Amino acid sequence: MRLSRLLLLPVMGLAACATTNHYPMSESEYTRIKQLPIAAPQAPQIPYEAQHHGRTLTDHYHWLKDQGYPEVNDEPVLDYLKQENAYYQSFLEPHRTFVDTIFEEFKGRTDEEETSVPYVDNGYEYRWFFRPGEEYRTRSRTNLKTGEEAIFLDETELAKGHDYFVLGGWEISPDNRYLAYSVDTAGDERYEVRVKDLHTGEMLTDVLSDVQGGITFSADGKSLVYALLEKDKWLAKNIKVHKLGTPQDQDTTLYYESDDGFFIGFGKTSSREFLLVVSSQGEVQETYVIPADLSGKLVQITAREQGFTQSVDHAHGKFYILANDTHKNFRLASVSDSNPEYANWRTIQDGSDDVYLMGLQTFDEFIAIKSRDLGLEKIHIRGYDGASREVAFPESVFAADIGVNPEFTQSHLRIDYESMITPATVFDYDLTSQALSTRKVQKIPSGYDKNQYQTERVMITARDGVKVPVTLVYKDGFKRDGSHPMWLYGYGAYSATVTPSFSTGRLSALDRGFVYAVAHVRGGSMMGYQWYLDGKLKKRTNTFNDFVDVARGLIELDYTSAGNISVSGRSAGGELMGAVTIQAPELWRSVNLGVPFVDVLNTMLDASLPLTPPEWKEWGNPIESAEDYDLIASYSPYDNIAASDYPPMFVSGGLNDPRVTYWEPAKWTARMRELKTDDNLLVMRINMGAGHFSNSGRYGRLKDYAEEYAFMFLAHGIKE
Repeated sequence: MRLSRLLLLPVMGLAACATTNHYPMSESEYTRIKQLPIAAPQAPQIPYEAQHHGRTLTDHYHWLKDQGYPEVNDEPVLDYLKQENAYYQSFLEPHRTFVDTIFEEFKGRTDEEETSVPYVDNGYEYRWFFRPGEEYRTRSRTNLKTGEEAIFLDETELAKGHDYFVLGGWEISPDNRYLAYSVDTAGDERYEVRVKDLHTGEMLTDVLSDVQGGITFSADGKSLVYALLEKDKWLAKNIKVHKLGTPQDQDTTLYYESDDGFFIGFGKTSSREFLLVVSSQGEVQETYVIPADLSGKLVQITAREQGFTQSVDHAHGKFYILANDTHKNFRLASVSDSNPEYANWRTIQDGSDDVYLMGLQTFDEFIAIKSRDLGLEKIHIRGYDGASREVAFPESVFAADIGVNPEFTQSHLRIDYESMITPATVFDYDLTSQALSTRKVQKIPSGYDKNQYQTERVMITARDGVKVPVTLVYKDGFKRDGSHPMWLYGYGAYSATVTPSFSTGRLSALDRGFVYAVAHVRGGSMMGYQWYLDGKLKKRTNTFNDFVDVARGLIELDYTSAGNISVSGRSAGGELMGAVTIQAPELWRSVNLGVPFVDVLNTMLDASLPLTPPEWKEWGNPIESAEDYDLIASYSPYDNIAASDYPPMFVSGGLNDPRVTYWEPAKWTARMRELKTDDNLLVMRINMGAGHFSNSGRYGRLKDYAEEYAFMFLAHGIKE
């Protein structure tokens, strides 16, 4: 698991329709959502200055970072956060009925007894399901020989007594005897691993602390591989091997990363013959392999000095590799597992300007490859003889991924599929008939009629002439007359792409007259890997400019009007929201900054933060480079707040968040309150017991989202 500020989910994976029509109001009927009649909190200003490259950095809210972090015990800091939460509750109180209405809409579209499509792995059939009213999954498996089904992991039971609970990872040993799983009960992403004997039902004495999250068994099932987080840091430098039945302090080191600028990870190949160990920083990745029984030594496949990234899998005595060494959009290569050095690689498929190769999985008889061709997703089935065919899907604009396919030998490929108007669907693609069979379609108890909604993709020309794709969805009968409110979403970092996916929660907005749009801005990889490169480092401002230009382009095309657009983004997408709030405040009806990475300059200047060194390749290193300092200072949202009018804002954060620390949203809110000249509402919700992902249960998250939706609706004058 790579711990970064990567978070892009477009609000939530809800799905389906309300029955009430809410027609858009004219611009004259709209009123801004104003500040509360009670006084808003005012954070004290404490003078602070720092010198870098002859420049003076002034930050009077620097004190909001508890100097004992990651422990947060500073009373003035906690007092300010509590005041902001109290102010937020004062906003929420008179609107609780409206929030409850939205929550009930969400809940009505939630399948109380949702269950997964079963899959077969190593002699057992696995599935998960929800019990009515429960927040978490229950997992069971059926012995294919005896037909006996047994629950092996009850997340609801594990979550009892905890306000926050996340299952990080789990795996069953190759001999089917032991279950290992990791849990986080604080939101700080420091996982604890426990092991259960599935034959006896007893818990082993083994307890592993400060684990990054992922775990895997050795081939003999007697050892666990995990990444150990450094004390007081969210950075793993050691991949450890734990022998069952021994204390954690006796664990051995499989790999040690000496450079704080690199993330480490591991995982088995699809053949389960090898364990991969990777160390990566931005566009650079180093990969090692070792037999899955952990015999012998790590063998290096690629070195960081070669300066490219890759994905590796294995089948039939060969490693199969997607690498962007010869083309930014990646080539497909292979090499013998007995001599995998780079000089021995053989190209199977050359890189292409039009085809971005994104992922692969090997099977006994074929390789599945996911690509994005000129911005449209594809999945190809490639034989080891070189023959290739494309999987045909029912729509032209959709999101498709290689799904859960644990068995190396199988006659189908499981695929996850959805679109802006098609609920989440699980397909099995039959290799013989070349046909898709539907295994599951997301159930929406309150009902959903796909024909009531329409989706399309348009291209908007940015200020530098580049065409930016935008995916839109709206209620049937929508008219392009500029009257409709718009909800515009964006991310744009780490090459992550917001795909055209389905959301039941979003339909609460569509049924109230909104147009929902995703701006596929540079910094993501919608149009290929170069699209990502064109939105990072010295080209970072392309991301912000693209988003603003998309909004203006949609206004020109009469999808909406200026001042009638609500925008949202989370994490690095929250940085985007801060930047566009500064650049074009007049365009936005409201702004939702979710766990926002807005204090970019201070964060990139703080090498003590574990995420800072690895991310200098993404944002630049202002410690070493005056040029990087000046560039980041020019766009860092927090540093560019000025005395001006701004739209209403909803800001959120988590006290235990290791990715975007709590003081980023807090400092943004404090400085905004100091400098903004309008009387529009600004509220901040800080979850005092969670981290980057807010509430952990499915209903807890729905309640959070209901509050955010209510804020947006109220900003547009919609109160029911």
